[in-house]
Amino acid sequence: MSADRATGAEPADLYAVLKGFEGRPAAVAGAGKDPVNEPMIRHWCEAMGDTGVAYRGPGAIAPPTMLQAWTMGGLSGHTGRSQAYDELLALLDGAGYTSVVATDCEQEYVRDLRPGDRITFDAVIESVSARKTTRLGTGYFVTTRTDVRAQGEPAGTHRFRILKYAPAARRAGDGRAKRPRPVVNRDNAGFWDGVAEHKLLIQRCAGCAALRFPWLPGCGHCGAQEWDAVEASGAGTVFSYVVMHRPVFPAFDPPYAVALIELAEGVRMVGNVVGVPYGQVRIGMPVRAEFVRVDAEWELPVFRAAGGGRGGRG
Repeated sequence: MSADRATGAEPADLYAVLKGFEGRPAAVAGAGKDPVNEPMIRHWCEAMGDTGVAYRGPGAIAPPTMLQAWTMGGLSGHTGRSQAYDELLALLDGAGYTSVVATDCEQEYVRDLRPGDRITFDAVIESVSARKTTRLGTGYFVTTRTDVRAQGEPAGTHRFRILKYAPAARRAGDGRAKRPRPVVNRDNAGFWDGVAEHKLLIQRCAGCAALRFPWLPGCGHCGAQEWDAVEASGAGTVFSYVVMHRPVFPAFDPPYAVALIELAEGVRMVGNVVGVPYGQVRIGMPVRAEFVRVDAEWELPVFRAAGGGRGGRG
């Protein structure tokens, strides 16, 4: 560790080098590996529980939030990717900022995407922040901007931000590290108020009575902005799941199962499956919501496999 890192002072020379990456390309003349297509739209809508009529049938469009999906390169990556982004991350790794977490994204939509559209894009390293101290540790926020085109026409912009950081050292006596906190805002505060009371609350549109999760400011079916909340029974089944092995964070104990749960009320939400070993989680497995304390200050909803005892690993 450098003297600057040890004392907490920002290494000005490093920051100057990092700022030099701003404006450099991250991808040039990238091309989507597949055109916009109905199977991907269907899978997306099924996974998200989005039943919008605009996304099916003749004249269907792709959900706007799929914008990034059409540009992703998969495990093999894209041939148009530049070296600048890899060089930037390698520089941060070499300076000790070896951990990474995605923090947020912003999307702007210019035109609808329809099956058959061919997607091209360019990406640029838009900004590198000054060094910031967060709950996870100290590091730099790196933002890339991807300009997406369909059939050569502007279709949208996707900004993606990560934090490259050095994990905060655990202080003596702190015990187990705290779980990262969810972002609580005016749109979803009601859900977290329910969690504090051990209630699993679902929004219900006051216009068409459609249930929705996650919590949103407006109804995706009728557009109404008025709503109330109903308490879910907690019963559900595993719709899909993954077993997390990496990355390793201090507050988590991998491997563990994370599932998309279809609640009895018809909406879906993500949560840990507990009560059985991670290798025994299966699609269709019945589960029931319960609330567990993950540290001294925070409780979260999880889903216990039916018949699972209290000794299961979560």
